[in-house]
Amino acid sequence: MHKSISIRNLVFLFSFFSFGFICANTANQPNIIYILADDLGYGDLSFLGQKHFRTPNIDQLAKDGMFFTDHYSGSTVCAPSRASLLTGLHTGHAPIRGNQEVLPEGQYPMKEDTFVIPKMLKAVGYTTGIFGKWGLGSPDSTSEPLKMGFDRFYGYNCQRIAHHYYPYFLWNDDSVEVLWDNFGMETGSYAPDLIHDQMLGFIETNSKHPFFCFYAIIQPHAEMFAQEKYMQKYRGKFMPESSFNGTDSGKNYRRFAYGSQPEAHAAFAAMVHCIDDYVGDIVNKLEVLGIQDNTMVVFTSDNGPHSEAGHDPEYFDSNGPYRGKKRDLYEGGIRVPMIVKWPSVVDAGSCTNHVSAFWDIFPTLAEITSQSVPENLDGISFLPTLLGSNEQVQHEYLYWEFHELKGRHAVRKGDWKGVRYNVSTHPNSPIELYNLSSDPGEKTNLADQFPSIANDLSKILSSARTVHEHPNFNFPLRR
Repeated sequence: MHKSISIRNLVFLFSFFSFGFICANTANQPNIIYILADDLGYGDLSFLGQKHFRTPNIDQLAKDGMFFTDHYSGSTVCAPSRASLLTGLHTGHAPIRGNQEVLPEGQYPMKEDTFVIPKMLKAVGYTTGIFGKWGLGSPDSTSEPLKMGFDRFYGYNCQRIAHHYYPYFLWNDDSVEVLWDNFGMETGSYAPDLIHDQMLGFIETNSKHPFFCFYAIIQPHAEMFAQEKYMQKYRGKFMPESSFNGTDSGKNYRRFAYGSQPEAHAAFAAMVHCIDDYVGDIVNKLEVLGIQDNTMVVFTSDNGPHSEAGHDPEYFDSNGPYRGKKRDLYEGGIRVPMIVKWPSVVDAGSCTNHVSAFWDIFPTLAEITSQSVPENLDGISFLPTLLGSNEQVQHEYLYWEFHELKGRHAVRKGDWKGVRYNVSTHPNSPIELYNLSSDPGEKTNLADQFPSIANDLSKILSSARTVHEHPNFNFPLRR
């Protein structure tokens, strides 16, 4: 729950509003590291109930910072979730509302003038970098990373290619870096390790002035591949094993289909262990550099757990107490853990049930850096929550839409959740209604018992979006 404001935070508030928290070229600007895991479920962290393996570094991050119990991803799949994060817009307004491929490499782009977080932070002197998966515009398009305000990019442009952990190449800024030791059937370079080293180097290089690091980790997204040093720790521990017969040769190898994995349970635990070690490396790096107190570290996931390439989220209880998984708009598909550690500002061991979402990150960072929040954003700054203030503004509602699997959209207003499925094939499909305060697992549909509330949420579902220029990002009109 919300904590009362501390003396330390009162001092911070006074300095923030009296003198301005930062301005360009001042040493008081906080560094910002936003860590985004890929397809990590709410129940995949040991401090949230995972029993099969431990995540000690992420658990410690929560002990040292603030945990948001009711935080939501931008979408239930990769690209629209990231677009919502970077633009401050929910998927009824965001420029990207689905995973739309561009061949031979990349995804549907945003317009060149799209205002995103790195552009905002560059305006007040930040050096910006993205490491990992992009997925928001193919190479040479209007929205490749270096055109969207990032000074540094290392990783995968295309999220489809990011399905593979031993790729033939990665992007190094605007150039292709060939991984010669991965050619043919070779597995010489585990790409996430290369990306991790580049990310740590970016932090060290920019430790003397403000930086924004967007660390878009690709684990534990399928395919289910981990380094042997981690596989050894879990091999044979989760029996009976889950196996997957994938594509191990031919023209689609490491381009489209996932590779085979006879030990998918062990691989999943190994991948999460690797993520946890990565988080530990970041914390240690900040301490060695002496910049931990002035660095805001955020850890979260882009959507709920997947069930692909041999991963069995039921076995690991990856969605915790919630219904659904990736591609669902039930809580298990979109409610994600979020931790914020900022030692000079956020009380250690604090927890909040403030309802927030990816589109709140943009206005929060704007307020932290004393910039005006664009009027068209759907997000609301949660800086007051970080400060322990009782002045936090609440959302009227949160909205999501998803354009695969016959179309889905959902709304949360207070404790009430409305969900409609099959809206592309049946525009008048009935709404499902759940009370999350008494039924967080969304087991009992209350639409017939509370018709006025169901009607109110139905109106929001009908009005919360704008028409998109791309036909795949729209629903048929209700009759």
